Amino acid sequence: MAPAEGTELGRYLRARRAQITPADAGLPAGTGLRRTPGLRREELATLAGVSVDYYTRLERGRETNPSPAVIDSLARALRLGGDAHERLHDLAELASGRMTEPRPTDDSTVRESVLRMLEALRPLPAYVVNRYNYVLAANPPGRALFPGLWDDYAPAQRNLTRYVFLHPVGSELYIPREQTLATSVAHLRAIGGLDPDSPQLAALVGELLLKSPDFARMWERYEVRERGGGKKIFAHPKTGRMTLTFEAMQLARTGGQRLITYQAAPGTPDEEAMLRLEPASRTEASRS
Repeated sequence: MAPAEGTELGRYLRARRAQITPADAGLPAGTGLRRTPGLRREELATLAGVSVDYYTRLERGRETNPSPAVIDSLARALRLGGDAHERLHDLAELASGRMTEPRPTDDSTVRESVLRMLEALRPLPAYVVNRYNYVLAANPPGRALFPGLWDDYAPAQRNLTRYVFLHPVGSELYIPREQTLATSVAHLRAIGGLDPDSPQLAALVGELLLKSPDFARMWERYEVRERGGGKKIFAHPKTGRMTLTFEAMQLARTGGQRLITYQAAPGTPDEEAMLRLEPASRTEASRS
C-alpha cells in the first residue's frame, strides 16, 4: 500500500503537470477561472491516452506499476525530454519496487589517491563533492574558486547549493545568476530524486526552503537535469569575469562522489584569470 503522502512519482507528475498550460498542449483555454495551475488531470489523461481514474491513482500513489509505454505517453504529454524523461522512467521503476538503489554509506572520506590527483591537477581548480554537493576536498585553486566557502562555513556546512543561494559572495558569483541557480536546483533534484528520504538531503532542502525564496520557487518546479560538464561564467572578486569549462567525473566505489575540474583554453584571458586562483607562492615557484 502506498504511503499517505503518495510516491515520488506522483509528486513529480503533479509538479510537472502544473507547468504545462492548455496553450502549451494545444488545448483551448476554455471559459471560467481555472482553480489548478497548468493542466487539469483529465486534460493530461486525455493527452496521454489513459483514463482519468488511472492517472489520478498514479498521482496519488495508489497505482505503482505503470508500463514503459504509459510512461512514454505521459512524458510526451508533459513535454519531457532528455534527463526529465529518463527520470520519469526511473521514478516509475522505484515506485514499482523494480529498482532498489542502495543508499550511500559514509561517503565523506576521500581516498588518498584522489587527494593526490587533486594536487597533480594544479593549477587547474579541482574539488570533490558528494552526491548532494557537499565539498569534501579541494586543491588550493579549487578553494579559491569559491570565496568564503572555506572561511565562513564549517566543514559539515560546505555545500555548493547552500553557498550559491545563501552566501553573499556565492549568490553573485555566476552569470547569468537565475539560470545558474535553476540548473543547480535541477541537478539536486536529479541526484536526490531516487533517494528522497536521505537525512542529509532533507536537512539541506529544509534549510534552503526556509531561508531562500528563490530556492523554494525553483524547487517547486521539479525540473531535473544531470550535469556531466559544460561552461560557467564567473564574476569572481579576485580574478574578474572568466568563462571556464568544467568536467564532472563519477568516482567508483564512493557512494556518489564526483571529481569536478575547471579549465580554460591555453593563452586566453580566461586562462590568465583562472591562473590567478593559484596561490602566489606556487605560481612563483613554477616560474623559477
